[in-house]
Amino acid sequence: MGNGNKVEFLVAICALLTSIVAIWVAWDQSRVMRAQQHGMVFPVLQVDGFVSTQNNTISMGLSLSNTGVGPALIQSVTATVADTPLASLEAYRESIAPGFDISWAGAAGRSLAPGSNFDALRLTWDREDITQDQIRATLADWEEIDFEFCYCSVFEKCWTVEVGVSRPQPVKACPLQTIDLFNEFGEGSVMSPPLPQDEAPQ
Repeated sequence: MGNGNKVEFLVAICALLTSIVAIWVAWDQSRVMRAQQHGMVFPVLQVDGFVSTQNNTISMGLSLSNTGVGPALIQSVTATVADTPLASLEAYRESIAPGFDISWAGAAGRSLAPGSNFDALRLTWDREDITQDQIRATLADWEEIDFEFCYCSVFEKCWTVEVGVSRPQPVKACPLQTIDLFNEFGEGSVMSPPLPQDEAPQ
């Protein structure tokens, strides 16, 4: 191989290495940009049970908030008791102290904006209509239920979170849900409101 050919060979090798480095830099920059984009719309869904005592009322329920920086697209809600899935919350209706008012908001299919919150389920009693023992018994029965919410970002990165757990767990995808547990339970309460205690069948 002559000197001219050696120089051309070295130039070709240098050009190839330069191309490889340029491709790697472009890929790395693209990866960093994707990570930045995901970080700019990263949702953090938090779910908390609550008991609220006001001057004239006592309330309990389940509240959801998005403490992240991007919308949380809630795809599904599952409920289990001792690792056994519940098809509905109907079995727990009778455990609720009588005389309650109910408000609810469907969670599955909801887009929750950053900084927003809502009560998926709220039960409210006039203070004279419920005792502390009744509220404790109702709360103890409902605390048996483990709720898990699966939600995604706008880039289809998905997580699950449970009541009272501050760190969501990443998952590949969320199942789509057509029936919302809270809608079903709330609408059932409106269709069949609880009877006052003195009118309940014996």
